[in-house]
Amino acid sequence: MPTSAIIVLSSIGALIVILAVSIFSIRMYRRHSFLHRLFKRGNDIVHYAFIINPSKPNAKSLKARIRQYCAQNGLKEITFINTELDKDGRECAIQALEGGADVIVAVGGDGTVRTVASALAGTSHAMGIIPIGTGNLFARNMGIPIDDIDSALAVATSHGSRFVDVGRLEMLDSAEDREAHAFLIIAGTGFDALMIDNTDPTLKKNISWLAYFVSGAQHLFTKKYTGTVAITSSDGETRQRESIVFRTLMAGNCGQIPGLSLMPEASWDDGLLDFEIIDTSGGIIGWANLFGDVLHQTITHKAEQSPFSTNSKVEQIQGLSAEITLDKAAPVQVDGDVLGETRHIRFSVEKEALCVRVPDSQSAA
Repeated sequence: MPTSAIIVLSSIGALIVILAVSIFSIRMYRRHSFLHRLFKRGNDIVHYAFIINPSKPNAKSLKARIRQYCAQNGLKEITFINTELDKDGRECAIQALEGGADVIVAVGGDGTVRTVASALAGTSHAMGIIPIGTGNLFARNMGIPIDDIDSALAVATSHGSRFVDVGRLEMLDSAEDREAHAFLIIAGTGFDALMIDNTDPTLKKNISWLAYFVSGAQHLFTKKYTGTVAITSSDGETRQRESIVFRTLMAGNCGQIPGLSLMPEASWDDGLLDFEIIDTSGGIIGWANLFGDVLHQTITHKAEQSPFSTNSKVEQIQGLSAEITLDKAAPVQVDGDVLGETRHIRFSVEKEALCVRVPDSQSAA
C-alpha cells in the first residue's frame, strides 16, 4: 500500500477515535452535571414503593441496584411490588398507597407507567419513573433519563415535580368494560391500534420500538374507518361532523416519539387533548406523503401538513373531549395497550391531575 494511502487511512482512523472520545466525554460531562444539579435539590426522605414489571429484562438485578442506591442515599423505607398477569400497575399502586407509601415509582415501560398513573391521578402522591420499556415515550417527553438507572433514580427520589394532564378513554358500547382508561401519551382507534396489536413480541425485544414499523407495513392497505366525530372545544362548544373517513384517529397528551413529532402542539399541562385525524389515498404514495407531513411538522414544530402533500390528510384539532361513533367496530389503544374493539368511544382529559417527579420543575413536591 502506498505511503500516502497509509497516511490518509491513519488520519481518518485518528479522527474517528478523537470523535468517539469527544462524544463519550461530552456525554459523561452532561451526565455528571445533570446528577450534580439533581443532588443539589436534595433527596426526599419518605416511604417509596417501587412497582416493577418482572417480565422486563434484568428486573431482578435492577431491584438489587435500586436497593443499593437507596441505601447509599439514606432512603430506608422502601417497598417492592411486582405486577402480575391479573394484577396490573393500578392495583399494585393502590396496594402501595394502602400500605402507607408516599411516592410510587413505576419501574417498567409505558404500560406500567400508565396503569400506575391511573391510580395516582387526583391524589397528592407523586409518581417517579424508572423507564425500562421499549419506547418509554412518556419518560422521554418528561425529560427523564433513558438507559441511565442512577439518573432516573435521582429524579424519582429528589424534590421536584410537575403536575400533568391525564387523558381518559371510555368504550361506551361495552357492557363489560366501562372503565375510563387513563393515558398519558396517545390513545387512538384504527390503524395505530391495529399496528400495535399485531407487533411481534420477539421482534419488539430485539429491535425495540422499530418493531411497530414492521407491523405497520403489514397493514398499510387495510380498509378505512367511517364514523361521526363530535369534538368539544375549550370554549365548551361541541362541533359534530358525520361520515368522517380515516385511517386512524388519535387523541394526544404528548406528541413526541423518538426522532419525530406526531403532535407538535400537544402540551401535557394545558388541559386539552390534541385530536388527530389521518387519512391516505393512492396506495404507497399516500403513506409516503404522510411520512413527509410528519417530517415537515417535526422540523417546523407546527401542526400543519407539508405543502407538497397530495395524497395524505392530517387534521389536528384541540379540545376538551371528543365522542366518536363508528360504522363498524375498530381496535382501540391507550399508550400502546390494546383494549379490544368498540364502535363508541369517548376521550376526555383531567387537567394537571397527576404529580410526576421530573428533572426540571416549576414546583417542588
